[in-house]
Amino acid sequence: MELLERFLQYVKIDTESIPDVEQYPSSEKQKNLLSLLNEQLNQMGVQSAMDNNYGYVYATIPANTDCAYKLGFISHVDTSSAVSGKDVKPQITAGYDGGDIKLAEGRVLSPKDFPELLNSVGKTIISSDGTTLLGADDKAGVAVIMQMAQTLVNNPQIKHGEIKIAFTPDEEVGRGTDFFDVTRFGADGAYTVDGGGLGELEYENFNAASAKVNVCGKSVHPGSAKGIMINAALVAMELQSLLPVEQNPAYTDGYEGFFYLESIRGECDSAQVNYIIRDHDHKKFQAKKDLFTKAVQYLNDKYGNGTVCAEITDSYYNMKEMVEPHIHLVENAKTAMERVGVKPVVVPIRGGTDGARLSYEGLPCPNLFTGGHNFHGRYEYAVLEDVQKSLETVLQIISIYADFKA
Repeated sequence: MELLERFLQYVKIDTESIPDVEQYPSSEKQKNLLSLLNEQLNQMGVQSAMDNNYGYVYATIPANTDCAYKLGFISHVDTSSAVSGKDVKPQITAGYDGGDIKLAEGRVLSPKDFPELLNSVGKTIISSDGTTLLGADDKAGVAVIMQMAQTLVNNPQIKHGEIKIAFTPDEEVGRGTDFFDVTRFGADGAYTVDGGGLGELEYENFNAASAKVNVCGKSVHPGSAKGIMINAALVAMELQSLLPVEQNPAYTDGYEGFFYLESIRGECDSAQVNYIIRDHDHKKFQAKKDLFTKAVQYLNDKYGNGTVCAEITDSYYNMKEMVEPHIHLVENAKTAMERVGVKPVVVPIRGGTDGARLSYEGLPCPNLFTGGHNFHGRYEYAVLEDVQKSLETVLQIISIYADFKA
């Protein structure tokens, strides 16, 4: 099976994860792809096993050199719930000419909206038909790792140390590593293959927290409401007004953090608001959480204690300080990219990966590009030649580590 064929097979399997549920994985259908990957690995002759409780797939390709360093590669199978991942119909545009790509229902994937498309003129663009997301996040990474395994099996002359492979569920809902067994995985260092455009290499990510807010209003007849009514929906809006206007994700990039109003539902009697809070700098991250807490306290002082209840929960932290003692993972990835004609683009992740949490659990884990763009939306696409370069990069990293002395 070739890389494109794998990718198209995987994106057609619905693996959408579900936020805010207790079960794990959050959707049983994720196990459909995980089970297939486990089966395909075993059919290749790669020792693989699936954790029936949590869905993780762990696999090992034995070393054919005396290298003691065990190198891992990880991708997640789930897709975002922001747009449906059911009944994905991949659309292939070969030899992209720089113009608009027509999708279904009158939608257009256009360089006017997404100028980075012009970097792929002459290449093959794989998109959805515009009625769903594509699922390149992270099935492009899954396909790359699976094709890497097949390549090593088919070409025993390629020298390599022991290679560890894992596929995870529920990354998109922030729970991808809740039950991941680092000891069972057994790698000394690893890469998540879960990045974006050609050459992206990431080992910094946001410090992240979620804030769940409940507002208790006081509903009375509006004709006799003076001095009595507390409109929960308006209090929720007031909370948003207390946060810095410029620290909105629509106005930030690079290392700039933000408060993101993820959802708001409310009426006079009650309201529910969900935020995510992000910053690369830990001090600024803490300052944002403190500011949010002070805003909540201000509203309780104004409207009465218990009017606004907020639960702030840390999700993950910047993996930079955990990766830097193992900076060879970053430097060797740069070298591998250069060997295959790709310019490394070291950028901070404006989000998180499974690798962020794994790095804090003792598994340093930078993130490699996959060739995908516009994740979590109807205009998601992958560039086939760039996905291929991701595969070539992974194989070069493996070759470099065949002679690595820790």
